[in-house]
Amino acid sequence: MYKVWILILSLLSFNAFSAPKSEPWPFWDKHTQSTQSIDHSQWQALLDAYLVERGENTLFRYASVTDKDKQALKAYVSSLADIDPRQYSQAEQYAYWVNLYNALTVDLILDNYPVKTITKLGGLFSFGPWGKEIIEVAGKPLSLNDIEHRILRPIWQDPRTHYAVNCASLGCPNLQTQAFTAENTEQLLEQSAHAFINSDKGAKLSNGKIQLSSIYDWFAVDFDGEKGVLKHLARYRPELTSFKGKVSFDYDWKLNKAN
Repeated sequence: MYKVWILILSLLSFNAFSAPKSEPWPFWDKHTQSTQSIDHSQWQALLDAYLVERGENTLFRYASVTDKDKQALKAYVSSLADIDPRQYSQAEQYAYWVNLYNALTVDLILDNYPVKTITKLGGLFSFGPWGKEIIEVAGKPLSLNDIEHRILRPIWQDPRTHYAVNCASLGCPNLQTQAFTAENTEQLLEQSAHAFINSDKGAKLSNGKIQLSSIYDWFAVDFDGEKGVLKHLARYRPELTSFKGKVSFDYDWKLNKAN
């Protein structure tokens, strides 16, 4: 009976995860023509110190982060929380939200380290921490889901956002070695899209079949459906232009940690 109960709980936990819809939050759909920039140098310093490249992955050295740098990360997150991003340009806002999402994710892992996967951080009946409100910006409590699915996806409507936000998992598009800025966003989005689609975790081609990241299944609507997914992939990997074979999906939720 105990084993049956554990199985039921695990199934409930897994089924609790479903791809959230893109639902705009009008409060955040405002911007100015300001040329003022937001400082992300603290985040860049942490990336420089703890993010390493290993094959097709970038991995974070969570176990090596010092107490001083953990506090530096929290200070950076707090500094972003004190900003009303609506007072900035759209380009500055996009970098703000991506960096905030990624910094919050790393902070969550560090607060709970060691952990094998981020999916274990959501509690007994939750698959991951994404629905929990963990920060307040401009007087609004926000979850990671709010940032990704109610701000980034609906306002910018750019499928490459899926290559920008990182969920601390091996199956996820890599956490970029550079902090996003208004000036480098386009370069980083193109760079990360190309790298992911040409990696096995993005699109593994073998014997006339292709195994795609589950991202292309969960969020197919952002790529204009199944045909749009293949068209998008072919843009960065021309060999897939005429692909007609069998498609499957997979995702590796193991933590993106460097040993």
